[in-house]
Amino acid sequence: MRRHSAQLAHHPAVLPWLGANFWSRTGGPLMWRDYDPKTVREELGTLREHGLTMTRSFFYWPDFHPEPHRIDETLCERFADFLDAHEELGMGTVPTFIVGHMSGENWDPVWRGGRDLYEDVWMVGRQAWFASRMTRRFKDHPAVTGWLITNEMPGYGRVYQVDPPSSDVVTAWAQAMCNAVRAAGATQPVSLGDGAWGIEVTGRDNGFSLRDTAEYVDFVGPHVYRSDTDRVRQHYRAAFECELAAVTGQPVVLEEFGLSTDTVSEENAAVYYRQTLHNSLLGGATGWIAWNNTDYDDLWDRSPYDHHPFEMHFGITDSTGAPKAPLRELADFAEALRAVDFSRCRRTDADAAFVVPAFLERGYPYSRPADRPLIFTSLHQGYVAARAADLPVGFLREADRLPGEVNLYLLPATRQLTTRTRRELARRAEAGATVYLSFCSGEHPGTRGPWFDDLDGLFGVELRLSYGVAEPIGDEVLEMTFTEDFGGLAAGDVLRFPVAGNEDSRAYLPVVPRGARVVARDAHGRPALLVRETGRGRTVLATYPLEHMAARTARVNPEETHRLYAALAEVAGVRRPVSVDTPSVAADVLVHEDGRRFVWLVSQAEEEVTVRPVADGELRETGSGAAAGEITLAPFGVRVLELI
Repeated sequence: MRRHSAQLAHHPAVLPWLGANFWSRTGGPLMWRDYDPKTVREELGTLREHGLTMTRSFFYWPDFHPEPHRIDETLCERFADFLDAHEELGMGTVPTFIVGHMSGENWDPVWRGGRDLYEDVWMVGRQAWFASRMTRRFKDHPAVTGWLITNEMPGYGRVYQVDPPSSDVVTAWAQAMCNAVRAAGATQPVSLGDGAWGIEVTGRDNGFSLRDTAEYVDFVGPHVYRSDTDRVRQHYRAAFECELAAVTGQPVVLEEFGLSTDTVSEENAAVYYRQTLHNSLLGGATGWIAWNNTDYDDLWDRSPYDHHPFEMHFGITDSTGAPKAPLRELADFAEALRAVDFSRCRRTDADAAFVVPAFLERGYPYSRPADRPLIFTSLHQGYVAARAADLPVGFLREADRLPGEVNLYLLPATRQLTTRTRRELARRAEAGATVYLSFCSGEHPGTRGPWFDDLDGLFGVELRLSYGVAEPIGDEVLEMTFTEDFGGLAAGDVLRFPVAGNEDSRAYLPVVPRGARVVARDAHGRPALLVRETGRGRTVLATYPLEHMAARTARVNPEETHRLYAALAEVAGVRRPVSVDTPSVAADVLVHEDGRRFVWLVSQAEEEVTVRPVADGELRETGSGAAAGEITLAPFGVRVLELI
């Protein structure tokens, strides 16, 4: 299947988008009151010197729109100068219209008067009028390379999950806003700036549906700031969310990511930027906008910095304009993009795919929103394991009836499938595919166990569950001992998995084989992995929730699910163009439109590591063309090579 790699096409001089969200250090959100053309040009110049091509900029709404029917002309003149500064440097910017939420505080125009931003017709009209007027004023400036309607509207329109608006209301609002921009004559790409925090990505319904708003926007922009208990999972978090955000097939721009250097060391800030940039590229992102361009030490007594002090230090430069470690990482990343001519590259095709259950994004009658975090975290951990196995994977949505076919279908810790999908997976196994599922009982006591029909028939077993009773895992570590060769795993090999979960999910599936053969047993002699040959393919059942247990374990990666995935890939005949014999280094490939192939090696090791990749060709250095045999990566380092 073709993995998502959609690219923006407008304004090629600044593509791919690589930049920073921009507030000048002279004022933060109030920069337009304290606008200093000289300082702004210095700030932009520093970004450009480090390879950045664009910024995301903001019409601070209370200032630019001080009265319902009036726009501040002085501030517009300052914004015009800001655009001129970009043009002077060969940079672009993406203006953002409705900036009422910013850096831990909401900022209303004085005239809003508590009116609802989505459902009050007059209020929607004022927003659309403002967007239309600003578009007409600036649409023809060569520095404008895109538009965003808002900044994190779910945190402003109605705060996160407190009385979220319905999807039909949000979609109607999005239609009105995007139409206002286009009706004003804009030709640049438009998106919402909502953060892609809706149900298709996170499993939480905040009213913003990527599917429903896709008709009106040109790209999707995840904002990723979440934390984790495992460093490797954290390094893949943005990439995973970009994979999920590709549900509509539109370009995915990592619109906000970053960190406050009040919360990490300089060294670890560099590591996080490096890992997020390169892994999200390999996860399908084709644009990156860091949060944000500078620190604000001189604004310590202003909101929001007086009550959110860590917000002062998200900058990729410090408050004097000097580069910080994140900007140096962005510069290195810019050089990597140039070296491969990234705008003409795409990801290699995949012979394996994760199945995303429809229950993540659809509210079926009497299904529970509490199931969705389990789906998200199990898929996320499975994605980490696939990367450790150097397994190129796509994502197939059950809600889309699994478009595209692959040799290996992965269903990590999946307890819910629709009847149609269960039958379709059986058909695909008959036709030659391998279908893998690891059992999961779920994290709440309601309807424990598998929520799809005839698990027995699909996997060739007879389950021995007692009604309503989870079969607890008593061991602290699951030992899965192979009783026969399976892919690259030999008879006698033992995989060990830390056991975790709550009283409902820390459970295994007792089965006896009825047509399946047992290829691995647990320490008590019970079936742990079973294979049923069917037609030209097979189904594979793990009786333990391997990915869920890892997802609920701190500092677990690399854990041994990657060895199982590698074995499944071998059994299924999945092609891995490049592989590395250590889970601490992940390999993946981009293909240029002229046929050249480029290999990314990304290390998760805390120490220097030397590897000798196995590839379906010869690896060479991208600059010199010299043969690359043994390759040394710095701690958490990245190398880009050409595959001949």
